[in-house]
Formats: sequence, structure tokens, C-alpha cells
Amino acid sequence: MISPGCLAVYKNRPALVAETGEKITITVAGKDGTETFKVREKDIEVIHPGPLKSLAGIEGPLAKAARGIQADVPPDALSDAEPGVSPDIRGAWELLEGGGPVPLRELAELAFGEYSPQSAWAARILVFDGFYFTGTAAAVLPRSAAEIAAAGEKRRSRERETREREAFFERLRDGQLNFSGDPRAGDGRFLQDVEALAYGKSEKSRTLKDLARPETPQEAHRFLLETGFWDMRTNPHPARFGVAQGEAPAFPIPPSLMEGRKDLSGLPAFAIDSPWSDDPDDAVSLETSGPDFEGARLYVHVADPAAAVVPGSAADIEARNRGATAYLPEKCRRMLSDGALPYFALGLGKTSPALTFELVLDREGKPASVEIFPSIVQVTRLTYEEADDLAGKPSTREGPVLRDLFRLGEINLARRLGAGAVNIELPEVHMSVEKDDVSGVVIRPIARHKSSETVRECMLLAGEGAAAWARERRLAFPYISQEPGDLPSKPLPGLAGSYQLRRCMRPRGVSVRPGLHWGLGLDAYTQVTSPLRRYTDLLAHQQIRAFLAGTNAAEVAGPGLAGILDADEMLIRLAAGDAAAQAVSQAERASKAHWLAVYLSDKKGSEWEGIAVEKRGNFLVVLIPELALETQIPAKKSVELNDTVRLSLGQVRIPEAETVFREV
Repeated sequence: MISPGCLAVYKNRPALVAETGEKITITVAGKDGTETFKVREKDIEVIHPGPLKSLAGIEGPLAKAARGIQADVPPDALSDAEPGVSPDIRGAWELLEGGGPVPLRELAELAFGEYSPQSAWAARILVFDGFYFTGTAAAVLPRSAAEIAAAGEKRRSRERETREREAFFERLRDGQLNFSGDPRAGDGRFLQDVEALAYGKSEKSRTLKDLARPETPQEAHRFLLETGFWDMRTNPHPARFGVAQGEAPAFPIPPSLMEGRKDLSGLPAFAIDSPWSDDPDDAVSLETSGPDFEGARLYVHVADPAAAVVPGSAADIEARNRGATAYLPEKCRRMLSDGALPYFALGLGKTSPALTFELVLDREGKPASVEIFPSIVQVTRLTYEEADDLAGKPSTREGPVLRDLFRLGEINLARRLGAGAVNIELPEVHMSVEKDDVSGVVIRPIARHKSSETVRECMLLAGEGAAAWARERRLAFPYISQEPGDLPSKPLPGLAGSYQLRRCMRPRGVSVRPGLHWGLGLDAYTQVTSPLRRYTDLLAHQQIRAFLAGTNAAEVAGPGLAGILDADEMLIRLAAGDAAAQAVSQAERASKAHWLAVYLSDKKGSEWEGIAVEKRGNFLVVLIPELALETQIPAKKSVELNDTVRLSLGQVRIPEAETVFREV
């Protein structure tokens, strides 16, 4: 029964009952004196009937003895020599161990030799502590010896961790951290939470919090650089965007890979790409019969991994989760297994399996009809520079075909521009990491080649033709569209004009239904020419193969075709693959910014030539062509758009992947 003067417990604090009634008035000891509360009966627990006039003396020697139960208790035996532990408390546990619940009064009498307000509160502390006893005032339960041993070890471990962390912070202040080869050993183990935050695997860091530093990925990156646990070459951005770190799983290659294919090995086919490309997945051939292209046949041969990557297989699901190959400056993380390249990349062997898109062109060079079939091709690999050079040599075998392809590219570009396409040309660079120091970051401007434009136009023709082919057959297909942008009535000239046009472009969209692609000037478009690099292209190939298998299965190579996907299933797979691919694109951009900051880190004060491309408030956007980098500087009235601006490199902030320039 609750009456004035009772000693109770309220929120694990001793409380004196002052008045009773509909609500109970209690006085609770606090840091700055006592506090008064009105509570319900169920909110408190009476531990002694009193009468008690005040809480003075409650936190006396008995309470201190009860709080002395710490990790000094040996895990194997509870000896009388345990430091800080009362023999009576030990004896109380021994007497009660193995029995049922007892009231708090009995524990107080056994442990402290009396039942008083002070011993009752001390006994309740033992129960709060949970080391020897658990339960409530009405039912105290002794813990088993095994539980006490485990609790003791846990407390000792926690205390050791506290001492070791304090020693770590002392070494940190003295600049004497020790990192062994194992990142989880030595002082590195205290930085695991910081590293997890820097990699985007966690949102908090106990270490940064203890140091009163912001718990952000950038601050974590900065701290890891300061301590020397990371060097500036560590690139956390792929992990932050969820880019897979390991190699994609291998998948079985069917023995019948080269069977049931149309033999086009006698047709000259060219895979034209950058010199650093090692996964060629498209090639082109052209047959003409006259000076114009009416009736000409453009063959776009595309790598055929869908012949082996079965929908729903482990390789297919992994490719969907990855979305695309991540071309990072330091490493390429492929969507499909590296082991697949010798089988499917075009031109790595004498002949290659392909999925060929045969486009019969009309007078304007537009696809008039489209046929798609598995093929065998013999591919010649060329760099853009080599292709440009060979096109100028009529005496070579390749020259006439390449010249016709170049002319077809020009015609198709003109056709698209006439339909409202937007052609944007901005400086580009290729960035690679070739050594284990700052000098190993190599940035090479990408030169413009006629053959590059030609390949682009041929791939667009294939995408246009594939979209028409799928639409005619009412297939759910991964179509790509783009809504019209708000173009200026009078575009700016030069580099500022290209920058202006890019800013007007709207994001592309993906759908299972065809739609206008405004930027390309095409009524319907899809991407089918990079199934080794993009999941949506692989998905398109799987749908094509499923359709071909349903109409003429005997001519389609490949095992385990899963049937034609309906619109709902196609949309689910398309959305997942495209979302992953967008994350890859973000990781690629962030990684390039990171490595650019590393490249510039030892070049502070260096001068660069930029072009003014936009006035943005009080700032001027300047593009540095040599780095393909845009930066902002305070605007000056004397500088006009497209003017050359001389810049000096000021700050480089690697954690933010930022560089700051100022006008010379």
C-alpha cells in the first residue's frame, strides 16, 4: 500500500512519496536538488514502506557498495577477494542462486544485514545493475554463474575498449598512430567507423562524434587523409554510389554458341573505337550499289552475350543490379564477367558471334526495313585515327567502304539536324590512373575524328531501326525518349553556344512504349549496340531473341530462352537496370572529379586557359578545355562570353573533389 513517507523508484531514481490521492506526489533527487512530480500509481515501484522524511542519506555507503559491482568479477569463480565487491552481496547471491524469485526485502536483508530505506535502495541498485540479480521489487531473480561470467567478460571488454580508445585519442593528439598491414589491426581498428562513413556504408561515426567533428562522408574522408590511414588516391565514390567492387560472376558458355548463325564472315566488318577500348561490342559493314544509298544495306553487328546470359540467371540478375559497366579512371568494373570478353567481344578472335541488325536504307539514308538475326562475323579492329587514315587511301581494301560509311554518317546527321536534333560539341578528355603516385594520373584530350561521328550515326541508325522493328511487332521494349528542351531563340556561337544548348537539354526517359527523342531528332529510339556494357541493351537483346525463338526457333542460337516479356515485367527489369546504370554514371562523374583533384593537388599556382561560357549571377562559368572542367570565378564586365580567360589554380579539396581557380 502506498502512503506518505514510502520510498519508491521512479525512472530508476529514488523517490519519496509526499502525498497520495488520485495522483501521487513524489519528490525525486536530481543533480540540482530535488524535483516534484505528480504521477500515477503504475509509474512508481514502492521498495520500502518508510516512514521516511527525506531522501538525505539514501545515496550512502550501501548504495556505493552496490554500485561497486563492476567488471572486476572473475568469469570463472566469484571469490571473496574480488575488488570492490561486498562479501555479503556475494553471499546473498550464493544463498539465492538456483532458487526462485524472492522479494526485494529478502535480498536487502541477506546482502546488507537489514531492511531499511538505505538497504532497500542499495538492493534495488543491484537489480538495476543486472550483474547478480534481475527482476522487480516484488520478484528478484538471481542470475546463473554462467550468466554472471558472461556479463563480467562483457564489462571487462567494455572497460578495455574504453581504456584503449582513450589511449588511441592520446596517440592521435601526439601524431603517433600506428597502422599495421591489416587495416583492422593496430590503430586502424578505431577508424573502421570513420571509413564506413566515408564509403557511404554508414551514416554515423562514433570516432568523429567523440572528436566533435561533423559526421559526413567528406569530413570522414578528410580525417582519414589527415591521419594517414588513407592517401589521396583512395577513391570512395564508387562505393558511395553502390558500384559493385568485385568481378561479376562467370556464366556457362553454351557449346552451340557458333551454331545456327548466318555466316557473314566474308563481309568486311569494322569495329572502330578509342585506342584504350578493350571490350569492342559493335562493328559495321556496308553494301552499296550506286552513288546514293537507296537500297544500300547497313549491317550493325553487335556482341551477342544474350546467347548465353539466360533471363533470370545469376549473371542476368547481377548485370541488372550493376546496370552498366563502370569505366573508372583506376579500374573498369564490368557488368558481365571478364571471362565473357574472349567469347563475345568483337574482333578478339578470328571470328565472333554477333546479333546483326541489317538495315535496308531509303534514298534519305533512313531505315526502310530491318532484319535481325544471329550471325558469325570476321571483324577488323581499328582506332578512330586508323579509320580516318584508311578512309583517305582509296587503294586499300578498307578505304572505299570507310569512305561510304563516312558519307552515310554525314547524310544521317544532316537528316537528324533537319528534324530538329541538337548537336553539342564540348571538350572531352580521357582520364586514366597508370602509376601509384600523383604523376600516374594521365589526362588526354579526346581529339575529334570523322570516324567517331560515323560510328555514332551508325549506332543511332541501329537504335532507330530496332525501335521500328519492335514497334511493328508490338513488343514491350526498352525505348528511350526525351522531351523537347527550351532552346533560345538565338543560340550563342562557339563554345558558349554548345554549353548553352547542353543546359537546355532535359533528362532522357525510359519506357516500354516508343516516344519522341527530341535531342536526337528521332520519332522512336532504343539502344541495342552495347549489351556488354549496358543492361538495358542486354534486356533488349533478350527480348529480341525470345521473339525470334517464338517465330523461328530453329535459327536462333542460345539456351533456355524465357519467352517474350510482357509490358509489366519488362518495365520492372528496365526500371531496375536503368536506376543502377544512373548510379554508375554518378560514380563515374564523381570519380573523375576525384582523380582530377588528385592530378591537380601538386599543381597549385599553375596557370590554365579557359573559355567564358556563361554568366551566372555575379559569377562567370569558365570551361578549361584541356581538363574538360568547368569552374566559376567572380564576373568582370570586361569579359564577354567565348573570351579566353587566364586562370590560376588556387585550392584543391580532395574530400569534396573540388578545385578552385582565380583569374590571373
